[in-house]
Amino acid sequence: MPFTFSVYSSLLLPFFVQGLVVSAVLLERRRRYGSTADSWLALLLVLHTLRLAQWMLGFAGWYDSHDAFSTFMFYFPFSNWLAVGPALYFYFRSLTNQEFRFGRRHWWHLAPAVAYLGFRLGVFVYDIGWWHGLRGQPLPAHFGTKGPLAQQLDEMPLEYVLGVVTYLLLGGYALRTLREYRAYAHYLNDNFSDTDQIRFRWLRNVLVAVLVGSGVTLVFGIINSFVTPLSYYEAWYDYFFTGLLIYYLSIAGLLTGHQLAGLRFQPAAESLPEELLPELKSEPAAESGLISGPALLTHGAPQQAEPATVTSASVAPETDTELARWTTRLLAHMAAAQPYLAPELTLGELAAQLRTNTSWLSRVINAGCGQNFNDFINEYRVREAETRLQDPRFRHYTLLAVALEAGFNSKSTFNRVFKKLRGITPGEVGRPQ
Repeated sequence: MPFTFSVYSSLLLPFFVQGLVVSAVLLERRRRYGSTADSWLALLLVLHTLRLAQWMLGFAGWYDSHDAFSTFMFYFPFSNWLAVGPALYFYFRSLTNQEFRFGRRHWWHLAPAVAYLGFRLGVFVYDIGWWHGLRGQPLPAHFGTKGPLAQQLDEMPLEYVLGVVTYLLLGGYALRTLREYRAYAHYLNDNFSDTDQIRFRWLRNVLVAVLVGSGVTLVFGIINSFVTPLSYYEAWYDYFFTGLLIYYLSIAGLLTGHQLAGLRFQPAAESLPEELLPELKSEPAAESGLISGPALLTHGAPQQAEPATVTSASVAPETDTELARWTTRLLAHMAAAQPYLAPELTLGELAAQLRTNTSWLSRVINAGCGQNFNDFINEYRVREAETRLQDPRFRHYTLLAVALEAGFNSKSTFNRVFKKLRGITPGEVGRPQ
């Protein structure tokens, strides 16, 4: 296999190798632990790695070898970016919902990418299989390495149309992913007290990185088509940027834990049927606290319970009274049982302790206490920390020790939450000498 080690091919080679190796690691992790998100990130890496491979192999001499290697370069689908948008979106979906599975109803998202692969396969079958193989005709273009159909297609504006469709799809999926990420942030605040490990702030950076990478490619394409034709050497910088993107995606993927909290985030379009929403919104709690179908947990994940069977006529007059009664009951439970001292307390766990369901408890916290679940629990933790910081008995405690005993998982989370709720850092709190 010919490979010329020039400056241009050698600089792209490490990114190519890293993309393939990390993709294989992610797929193996997917096989061993069942982490669906890893397979989608592996697909994203492969798509960018193959795009980079086109220019790497070109500078390594494959275009100019005038043999089967040149033919390979003309027919292999190096840049199938129609799949980038769906892969990015389903990576987000599988990362934030451990029960998400790609099914038949999702295949239409990949239909354009599959159609493109089928089209490229058809061109290959016609030129190499039928024209050259069965008919024995010589390949007419590029020193006998390129068939007639591929040559004709290069003379048509097909690539421009495909490029427009690609960027429109990628932009649409990026906007959809960003919108659902914002909804996911609200879901975390309403269901989890410790969100640092599952907020995936870097996911926004991945999204931005893919968009920036696509934007760089778009700029190079516009310059090449409408300003001045770019040489292979000038276009190389576009592919070098793709290599940097591969490096970033690899690091992000490897640092993401494959064993995550039992997240069950559902976008609004795929949540409970609309006809059930009125019942959930108007659901009161019984005096005894027993509601049919109390919330159950799977690895700390809140599960939606079945709504109580109460007629809407009896709900409206009693809602305010029930909210007040349950707010009092909740606050009493918080003071007596101190559930906030459990670092990974979830809405589902607290609902189970109170023998109610998550939808009603969430309403009690939001309407009765004026906070989301995350702020509600962390307020108690901050108060607990303040008490210890100002108590002479704990003056020998480090800030980390205070944070852990107050229910925080780490000092960084303690500092961030304390600053958010009090406007100062824990270190600025005056401690007894």
